[in-house]
Amino acid sequence: MATDFVTGRQIYERMIREAIPAAEDFVWIATADLKDLHVAKTNRMVPFLETLSDLIERGVAVRLVHAKEPGPAFREDFDRYPALIEGLERMLCPRVHFKTVVVDGRIAYCGSANLTGAGMGAKSDHRRNFEAGFITTEASLVQAIMDQFDELWMGSHCPECGRTEYCAEFHDLI
Repeated sequence: MATDFVTGRQIYERMIREAIPAAEDFVWIATADLKDLHVAKTNRMVPFLETLSDLIERGVAVRLVHAKEPGPAFREDFDRYPALIEGLERMLCPRVHFKTVVVDGRIAYCGSANLTGAGMGAKSDHRRNFEAGFITTEASLVQAIMDQFDELWMGSHCPECGRTEYCAEFHDLI
């Protein structure tokens, strides 16, 4: 695979079920909206946060950028996974609207799906959003997605953002 156009359930299957759990070094996720989504694990449904916790426990670095605080169900599930409290690198940026996932610098998703049940989760075809994007292993595209994420993560846009009063991270940079 070099680059494939993907919709709906394909995003869930290829990124959430296959690529992310197989990560060896790092997973970077950017999303505007962040909700408690569930994924299939063996014969049961579990919060996606369990997948992230499992990765962190295996030594995989996980970074998450999101635009607003998640809802109470997400926060409740988050507290059930101690590895996330210490190991998840998280950044709140109210200007983030891009939706990307990068796994180990070798595969990336870029598209419309937020990290929600209806976006990237295991919802049925009749309950999910109409999403579209692409999944790629093409090195130049993966690198471009990583560059955008990394610029944001490193605070390149913070001084001119105009919304820094909402970002604790910015105040740590100055």
